[in-house]
Amino acid sequence: MAIHIGRRDFITLLGGAAVAWPLAARAQQSAKVYRIGFLSAGAQVRSQLWPIFVNGLREFGWIEGRNIVFDRRYADNSLDRLSELATELVRLDVDVIVAVGTLAPLAAKRATASIPIVMINAGDPVGSGLVASLARPGGNVTGMSLMAPDLGGKRLELLKQVVPHLSRVAIIWNAVNPYSALVFGETQSAAKKLTIELQSLEVRAPGDFDGALATTMQKRVDALVIVEDPLTFNHLEKVAEFCADNRLAAIYGLREFADAGGLMTYGASQADLFRRSVVFVDKILRGVKPSDLPVQQPTKFELVINLKTAKAIGIELPSSLLLRADEVIE
Repeated sequence: MAIHIGRRDFITLLGGAAVAWPLAARAQQSAKVYRIGFLSAGAQVRSQLWPIFVNGLREFGWIEGRNIVFDRRYADNSLDRLSELATELVRLDVDVIVAVGTLAPLAAKRATASIPIVMINAGDPVGSGLVASLARPGGNVTGMSLMAPDLGGKRLELLKQVVPHLSRVAIIWNAVNPYSALVFGETQSAAKKLTIELQSLEVRAPGDFDGALATTMQKRVDALVIVEDPLTFNHLEKVAEFCADNRLAAIYGLREFADAGGLMTYGASQADLFRRSVVFVDKILRGVKPSDLPVQQPTKFELVINLKTAKAIGIELPSSLLLRADEVIE
């Protein structure tokens, strides 16, 4: 679903037009051209998210080619390249590094203790060592956390509504990513409470997916959970096709899974996190220290259901679940 938001609404969202426009004017009058580094462990950010980020900066007066330029680096899931790419951005002497996920800001933090780092979608900023605390991050890192309580449990409860006889669930998660490990742990705890047998399927590289998916059939699971992460994100089509071919219910954390033909997604709104990250970049470019900017958590969550897929795999969804959904793809 495309996201449309007017200039007035966007400025109001960020604190009111009376505050935003003076900031924009100061930014436009600045003689310096600031360099913004962008780092991701995955592939290039999907088309809907990058414009949200760029247009958000524009609302504050930061215009590409006029007073800001971007240096973008993507590891394409080759995690051993992250340190090299982070070091490249440091050598370019960027003014701020925007890092997506958990592994990218960790690599950036290892590469520099002085350049400000704004994280987007960091899973567990405190547990992974990115910040000292959410309220007082300290150091040179701040931004948006993806972490929200009990995501694993809520996803299992949603699956139970779709598959009433649910007793055995497989979960695919990136064992290299601290955030994925956190969500797996939460899901494991929730499964015990719901008396569901959870089959852990760890992946660490793209080549691990075929084996993990094959195991779901060997274990005769009733449903599948895929933990959101750059590695699993790049296998959306493969997972969706596998589930369709095997008439397997699945839930994922990012709405792109439903767009790709997956049954259902529940998680933080990526568009909202990218939009809110702009505030951090703006303040840092105006001289505010990252250590003075508390880390923020997601406040907007999306339940997206692909009704076409449900019909194709023979699942009849309860009307109460469809009414609860933020979007139904027909």
